[in-house]
Amino acid sequence: MKKFAGSVVILMFALQAQAQVMQQKAQWATISVPQLKCWTCKDKLEKFLLTEKGPNGDAGIVKWTIAMNTGILKIQYVPDRITLDYIKVAINNAGFDADSTTAEPQAYKALPPLCKRAADGGGPQKGKPCNLPPDLQ
Repeated sequence: MKKFAGSVVILMFALQAQAQVMQQKAQWATISVPQLKCWTCKDKLEKFLLTEKGPNGDAGIVKWTIAMNTGILKIQYVPDRITLDYIKVAINNAGFDADSTTAEPQAYKALPPLCKRAADGGGPQKGKPCNLPPDLQ
């Protein structure tokens, strides 16, 4: 009986060690999202990313930062739970371009005018900076 209990304990440690080896560390990626120039667009994308993150944060997205002056999204994710391509598709589904992938047409159409591409008349308007927090505008 002692041998059996000892075998079970060793097996449990081995399985735990294997699970830790298999689980990848979170890594950072930089994604260009040229439409992210104002607080409206930032809020819209962040709300969408929160749903993609999952209710318990277990979907693979850990955290992100957005630099509105450059339109750069830095996102931390766990590669064994979610892929970078999936994250880009999720951004596209929110209506935004991501690197070389373009926004899903219906979602893009639903964006507010400020969040549209500059070629479509979107983005900051002359004399009305939108990259400042709403309380400073």
